[in-house]
Amino acid sequence: MAKQVSKTYGSALFEVALENHTLDKTLEEVLFVKQSFLENEDLSKLLLHPNIEKEEKIKVIENIYKGKISDELTGLMVMMVTKGHQRDFVSVFDYVIDAIKEEKKIGVARITSAVVLSAEQQKKIEQKLLDTTKYEKIEGIYRVDPSLIGGLVIRIQDTVVDSSLKTQIANLSKTLVG
Repeated sequence: MAKQVSKTYGSALFEVALENHTLDKTLEEVLFVKQSFLENEDLSKLLLHPNIEKEEKIKVIENIYKGKISDELTGLMVMMVTKGHQRDFVSVFDYVIDAIKEEKKIGVARITSAVVLSAEQQKKIEQKLLDTTKYEKIEGIYRVDPSLIGGLVIRIQDTVVDSSLKTQIANLSKTLVG
């Protein structure tokens, strides 16, 4: 259900931004609002509290964000509160962020390695991804997982390339046993 909510509301905001040629502005605003929710636990608690009326929650959103972000984003948040979907704010924001980055041909690559990669190694990986994907820019998010033993695991959206020694050993083991 949460995924459907994210897609419904997120694609509505994305389509408005696309139509109004405000992708950059919308991306900036959504990142700002998402960060404010992640940093302010009390705001999330207030919006999720069952004993606080929807009207009060809407006033809080309008008091905090009106004039700081677009009417479209404020309106989306108000609509979500009205429909009781405020729990899904962050997932909707993530959907919009991903959709805008995809439209702007920015790939977000989650790269896991067994050891810390140097800046030069990161640059080479990102260049290889630029050469082999449709993206014009790559945002690399790097993580270290020593259990990989060696190699890399690269995830861009739903695509995973796993060249880790851990996986190669597991596959070899399956082949030998099977």
